[in-house]
Amino acid sequence: MEIEKQFVEVTELIRKARYNALKSVNTELVNLYWEVGEYISKKVESAEWGKGIVQTLAVYLKQNMPGLKGFSAQNMWRMKQFYETYRDNPKLSTLLRELTWSSHLHILSKTKSIEEKEFYLRLAIKERYPVRELERQIDRGVYERTMLSDTKALKVSPVATQIHPDISSAFKDTYVLDFLDLPERFSEKDLRKAIIQNLKHFILEFGRDFTFIGEEYRLQVGNNDYFIDLLFFHRELQCLVVVELKIDDFKPEYLGKLNFYLEALDRDVKKLHENPSVGVILCKSKDDEVVEYALSRNLSPALISEYKTKLIDKRILQRKLHELFQLSLDDLSK
Repeated sequence: MEIEKQFVEVTELIRKARYNALKSVNTELVNLYWEVGEYISKKVESAEWGKGIVQTLAVYLKQNMPGLKGFSAQNMWRMKQFYETYRDNPKLSTLLRELTWSSHLHILSKTKSIEEKEFYLRLAIKERYPVRELERQIDRGVYERTMLSDTKALKVSPVATQIHPDISSAFKDTYVLDFLDLPERFSEKDLRKAIIQNLKHFILEFGRDFTFIGEEYRLQVGNNDYFIDLLFFHRELQCLVVVELKIDDFKPEYLGKLNFYLEALDRDVKKLHENPSVGVILCKSKDDEVVEYALSRNLSPALISEYKTKLIDKRILQRKLHELFQLSLDDLSK
């Protein structure tokens, strides 16, 4: 077993080196595209070059550098757009080098404002999204949903913020679980099973720092067995996370069972180096005032979130965000 462990360590060294090599190649490629985009932009701005010149350049490169890929006229115009989009935002310079060119093309073509572009840049880097997942997040309107949910502060118990000061950045007020493909009427068991069958998408929605431990996780207290719906471990918070699923509105009495589970985990399951466990009650809906009252004197690290099983049309989200922006402007002008 000891020699196998050493072999695994060597394997990890190789994988790390490969990752760093690929990352280095990607950085140089993005740098090249930036420089080409800058060159073309300045030539066009000075009226030295027109659109026809870039087409001629593409033909020239193809003839003089056989096998060269990525330098079609269309792609070189994208390099120009890439440079012009970010040239006045030096704070994003380092971030740009951390994403693949394919990811940049999706952000450039599918987003509007520089704020939205920066949001997806940071999200893709933080969550290490592959291109396909980044495209999916953009299409699902994650930016709009996040901006709208920011107006609704995540409700957490006071003790949760004392133990985990960064807890608000680790969880959301609302989760969209449209990938579960649930029927109109479903049970808590249906919900739990659908999540397990779509665990990859569920963790992507919750955040990559979540590691799945088990479903119906058994706790034995006294002579009785109790079962947690879903149990995770959060790498950044360094704690166990209980997720209790509800198919109705939040009710204050749900906290009693959650607190019991957290106490049992901290006494019997939590390791010495880990932080106190956190509990999430994931409800179909919630009344924020009821949630605030229920959490105000709760002595366990707990929070209440809600889920949606249907994806709201992105255009509706954009309209709502625009209305919110206009209201903010009106308030400032008063």
